[in-house]
Amino acid sequence: MILGASGFLGGALYKELYRYYDTFGTYHTGKIYSDNKHYLHFDVVQDDIYSVLNEIRPDIVISTLRGDFDAQEETHENLMLYAARTGIFVVFVSSSNVFDAFTNYPSYELDKTLSESKYGKLKIRCENFFLRGLPEKQYAVVRLPMVFGKNSPRVKEIKNQVLLGEPIEVFPHLIINSTTDRKFSQQIHYILNRNLYGIFHLGSRDLIHHQELMSEVVTNLDLKREPNYKMVYTSNFDRYLAVLPRDNKLPGHLNITNEEVVAASQAY
Repeated sequence: MILGASGFLGGALYKELYRYYDTFGTYHTGKIYSDNKHYLHFDVVQDDIYSVLNEIRPDIVISTLRGDFDAQEETHENLMLYAARTGIFVVFVSSSNVFDAFTNYPSYELDKTLSESKYGKLKIRCENFFLRGLPEKQYAVVRLPMVFGKNSPRVKEIKNQVLLGEPIEVFPHLIINSTTDRKFSQQIHYILNRNLYGIFHLGSRDLIHHQELMSEVVTNLDLKREPNYKMVYTSNFDRYLAVLPRDNKLPGHLNITNEEVVAASQAY
């Protein structure tokens, strides 16, 4: 079961997994899902996650949920309690923002988390439900950097900003890595197929300045208009917001580079 299967990452996962697993997903909005018996309506604010779990009784739950922070927190705590009672396996999709208070180096799987942002703090709280409430063999916490792809919300936003002449925010001193929805889905498929568990950092193996990556993505979109960039300086020196693997490395064919990310983000 994929929580948030109608979203960008959840939808990519569903496309990757449904041919190999009896796959179900939840959706919040969208009439296209209402007649699909493999999609169940779930409102993270109003609905109880137990009702969905008890109806499907999945062996594996992958959470790509978005929405109200308090509701997300309650839902993931209840998911952990359900997993502790039933023994199911949980994949929680987290973010590099769990490290956004650390700026001097990239972050690895077992590094201490610390965030200054509300989003990063939410992800830390949700991660801790599984890290502290379940045996290690019962979860995979996967941390993602910026995610691109043909139909990604980020690429759509960039395209609209260029076409409308609006400024694109870039951070000249921010060093990051990135990935795509397709590569992320392949990596999750491998983790499930090989019964892997623990914490995974699923970003590109190389690092790049945010300004350079965004500029390359815009150039690759070939929109025939000159982009307008807004430089945002949050530091006088280079700082890192990147997640790199060290303890849980995946095979070479599942790695990706920033160059490949740019190439995968062509105009749709």
